[in-house]
Amino acid sequence: MKKVCVITGGGSGMGLEAAKFMPHDKIIVLAGRTISKLENAVDELKALGYEAYAHAADTSNRDSIKELAKYAASLGEIKNVINAAGMSPSMADGEKLLRVNALGTVYVNQEFAKYMNKGSVIVDVSSNSAYALPKFLINKRQYMLAETDEEAFITKMLKKANLAKTDYQKAGFAYALSKNFVVWYAAKCAFKYGKKGIRVVSLSPGLIATDMGNAEAGEAQALIRNSAEERMGKPEELGFAIATVADERNGYLAGVDVLVDGGSTSGQKEYKRIK
Repeated sequence: MKKVCVITGGGSGMGLEAAKFMPHDKIIVLAGRTISKLENAVDELKALGYEAYAHAADTSNRDSIKELAKYAASLGEIKNVINAAGMSPSMADGEKLLRVNALGTVYVNQEFAKYMNKGSVIVDVSSNSAYALPKFLINKRQYMLAETDEEAFITKMLKKANLAKTDYQKAGFAYALSKNFVVWYAAKCAFKYGKKGIRVVSLSPGLIATDMGNAEAGEAQALIRNSAEERMGKPEELGFAIATVADERNGYLAGVDVLVDGGSTSGQKEYKRIK
């Protein structure tokens, strides 16, 4: 049976770059909201010698993810799921960010785990924004509502996010909450699905020179100043990191977050504090 790698948010950016570092014996399924972008990405992969397919999917819709998982399973054994789909503060309001980034992670992990077997891997892509929140604002009991009462989860997260002043700041607050949730939820899933032999890990990029990252660059100059090399990350650098984490041979890496941000988080907190 052929092995399948599914990448949400695979039409461009880090998701597409990760696909280019996967072994050529994998069938690559790229999923996203815009089918034309996905088809162009598939053509690019086919030119590199991959067997690849496009499938429209919306991570904020559980039924859409159910359909994606069923389709991927029809092609072979799902070995790798890279959930790189996400939105940034310049792209959506707080509620949409929480539904795509946070609840989307719940849907992807739950629905794909139904088809995955021992030796398979789920990588949930978060953000170093997950580390920006003060600890007193993180309530993991409220995070648990994402699996039991989605609307209550959204309501409580938005109540916190709306403490900010401007609309952009509110969206940024919701984004940070959604990404902190991803780190927490991936670790939770690692222990839940580890009994089945499914490895789950999260990876948190810093500011990356993708279309999404460039849109946020003006508001995120501190991340560049506080990184070790004082630059944005390159999409191919993150693609390689994601593919490495998703590789089945990296079998003892589970239940943690891999921070790939050029040192900007530790720089901001200690080595390059803004004075």
